[in-house]
Amino acid sequence: MLPADVFKQVRQIHIRTRRLVDGMFAGEYHSVFKGRGIEFAEVREYSPGDDVRTIDWNVTARLGQPFVKKHVEERELTVMLLVDLSASGRFGSMERTKNEIAVELCALLALSAIANNDKVGLILFTDRIEKFVPPRKGRNRALRLIRELLYFEPKHTGTNAGLALEYLDMVSKRRSVSFLISDFLTSDYERSLRIARQRHDVIPVSISDPREWELPNAGLVTLRDLETGADVLLDTGSAAVRRRYAERRRATAMQRRHFFRSLGLDTIDVRTDVPYIHPLMQFFRQRERRLREGR
Repeated sequence: MLPADVFKQVRQIHIRTRRLVDGMFAGEYHSVFKGRGIEFAEVREYSPGDDVRTIDWNVTARLGQPFVKKHVEERELTVMLLVDLSASGRFGSMERTKNEIAVELCALLALSAIANNDKVGLILFTDRIEKFVPPRKGRNRALRLIRELLYFEPKHTGTNAGLALEYLDMVSKRRSVSFLISDFLTSDYERSLRIARQRHDVIPVSISDPREWELPNAGLVTLRDLETGADVLLDTGSAAVRRRYAERRRATAMQRRHFFRSLGLDTIDVRTDVPYIHPLMQFFRQRERRLREGR
């Protein structure tokens, strides 16, 4: 039984994201994530205007009048949420941390999937696999995932996104739509991502904070790496130091985007200082347009 305060917070996130799902995201989700194919449903009598190519000639010959085959989309998908819980996710210079944004994104994606009768599972990772929740359907599954994201305490602080992708291949033998949600302050995932994308539809979701893009002019400051505990002293009063910091960050992000693009991956870039609705909707619309154009 959940404590009252825990249940209240889970419900608040559920209600807030449920409104978005009902308002826009469930339909967008359905339009860009197709099922595994088309399956036979039934035969029915031919009606004027039906495509003659769908006539079932065996049934037509047996019954003496034309019947057509009816097919439906085999809808069910498996959605996996791979969520980076390393210590750097606890950082946030705005109202919410990167981890808090990740929780709402996952709730939104899980509810969209469940609204379309898809299965949803969860892999929580640091530099270890911290927890695996197998994919299931149903509203209770969404609540379970939100609770795990809010209150699970990881045992480690580092990051190994490559390990999470390898684990995905182990536990998900069938093709899945897999959202890899991380700040990507690591470079250990490239080989694993190349392999995972051959079976799964992997969508990297990058979460960043504005202070990770540029430093304020605050004089001498000590910055701590939350994952390793290492400290570094920086003179942020120096324009040259601030410029080099920003240039290095932009170069790293550009290199990552280029790598994702080389693999043909769709990506979502989220910041803690900008509502995540906009990059999500942009992702859905771009993917829908690409599918429509057959690319």
